[in-house]
This record gives sequence, C-alpha cells and structure tokens, in this order.
Amino acid sequence: MPAGEFDLIAAINERLPPPGPRVKLASGDDAAVVEPRAASAITVDAVVDGVHFNLDSFGARSAGRKALAAALSDLAAMGASQGEAYAVVGAPADLADDELLAIADGLAEVAERESVSIAGGDLVSSPVLIISITGIGYEPGGARLVTRAGARPRDVLLVTGDLGGAAAALELLDGAEPAGLPADQRDSLLARQLNPRPRLREGRAVAAAGARAMIDISDGLGADAAHIAEASECRLEIDLGKVPLAPGTEAVAGGHRGALELAAAGGEDYELLLALPREKLEEATRAVAEAGSKLTEIGYATEGHGVALRLPEGGELEARGFDQRRGSLSGSG
Repeated sequence: MPAGEFDLIAAINERLPPPGPRVKLASGDDAAVVEPRAASAITVDAVVDGVHFNLDSFGARSAGRKALAAALSDLAAMGASQGEAYAVVGAPADLADDELLAIADGLAEVAERESVSIAGGDLVSSPVLIISITGIGYEPGGARLVTRAGARPRDVLLVTGDLGGAAAALELLDGAEPAGLPADQRDSLLARQLNPRPRLREGRAVAAAGARAMIDISDGLGADAAHIAEASECRLEIDLGKVPLAPGTEAVAGGHRGALELAAAGGEDYELLLALPREKLEEATRAVAEAGSKLTEIGYATEGHGVALRLPEGGELEARGFDQRRGSLSGSG
C-alpha cells in the first residue's frame, strides 16, 4: 500500500539538505520564512513527463535533477547568486512511492551541489508527472543583475561551454546507436540531459566583468538569441562555424552540418549566451576560466532586428527553437 501524503512529505524532507542562513523557517509550516538582504531574482520553471523528459528512459532521480537545474539556469542567466527553491510535484496515483522519493533524491543532489535551500513546496495528485520549481536568487555584492535588454551594436556575442550535447543526448535516449562514438563521449552527452549543470558561477563572473545582456540556452541558440535581439532592439549576427560543439555531437548527428543544426535549434544545453563590450572580453574570459568553463566568441550585435545564423559554407539557418505551445521546433521570427 502506498504511503499517505504526510508520511511521504516527511520522508522527502528527511532527504533534503539543511537550509541556509537566510531561511528562518523551512518546510513543515504553512509557509517558509526567509530573510533576504539583497534584490531578488525569481523564476518559475516546470518539467512535464512526455514533454521535457520521459520517465521510463530518464529515471525519477534524473527527472528531479533536471527540474531544479533548469530553474537554477534561469538565475544563472541573470548573474544571480542562488538562494532558495520551492518544489511542487504533481504525481499520478499509480506512481510508486520509491519513484517519488527518487525525485526528491535528485532535487536534493542538485540543491546540495549548488548550495540551494529547498525551503518548501507541495505534493499533489496529477494525471501526469510534473515537477515545478520556483527559484529565488539574489543580486551579488559588487555586481548587478543582467537582463536580456542591454545588448548594444558592436558588442561581441559569446557562449559558455559547448552546444548541441543535450539535443544529441535525446537522440541517444531515443535509441540512436551512432558508430564510432566513444563511451566517454556518450556518457558526457547523456549527462547533458540526465544531470545538467547550471552555469551559476559563470553567470556571476560575466556579470561582474560587464556583460550587458544574457540568457540561458534552453530553447535553442537561435530562439534564445532572438529573445536578446528583440529585448535589446538590435540585430545579432552569429557565425555557426565558431560555435563550440559538444564532443560526440557530430557522430550522433551524422556530420558537421547536422551537429550545427542541433546546436542552433536543439536547446536544453543550459549554457549562457551573452553580449559584452569588446574591451571587457579578456576580463570575462579569464573570469569564466576561473569559474571552470570557457567563453567562445561567436558573433556580434549590430543595428537592425532579428538574428542571422550564418553557415560556414554560406547561407543561413532559420532561427528556430522549442515552442512550448507547438511542442516542436518552430520559427522564432
């Protein structure tokens, strides 16, 4: 017989790391009590079984990891310091208690790794598994929160890390078996879906170094670049030949052109795309390296509107990405 709601909540709370110093009253009362000392950045993000993950292939623990990491990636894109998170799990009646506890283990794993307090949440019945996270971050000392709206003509465009890995991982999870893919590259690609890492330290580093606009690459490079272009009222010119590809992506995609398409439209890499004055490039590159990642220049901002994704051999790709309403890749304008 499955455990009752309150027994499950108690078991879940036992799995969570202890709250941080801002949390004066954590989960267990009608509301959490938090005492912030800086401007707050607040995000709400949800993942749904069959849309953002497949429970059968992901496993419950990985679903929990992905849910919290995706929300924290939004805070990274603001250059915020992570603080608290609140988790709502909507679970079908036939989902086993062990699966719910594994989701809690995944949330706890990311919370502990990223120094986040899970200060509360809710467990409700739902026809499909959904994990919704409210993430709270704070303006770090000595820097300011970064929006999408600050890019200016002649700014350089940069990305952290490598792109295309998360989209390639979906191909592997769907049963693709590319010839010649080394085991370590396969594992690294799968981790982009099963254990993504939000670029929190990198986001704070580039914010302090002078980033003018920033976004996390969750819907695809083309679609997310279009968000910056629209908010900043400028045009972004991106050279896809300069985009750093995750090792193994070409093997999964069947070649370089296919890998570029995955990088441009696949999404869920949770890397950061940012606009920066060129005179700040050396400082930002050094700061990101100290944070454990890398920055790659992929283009520039100019007068106009929209996004150009230029192919190495000439021509362009349409700026596309994942559309939550259409459930597939779609043009982003």
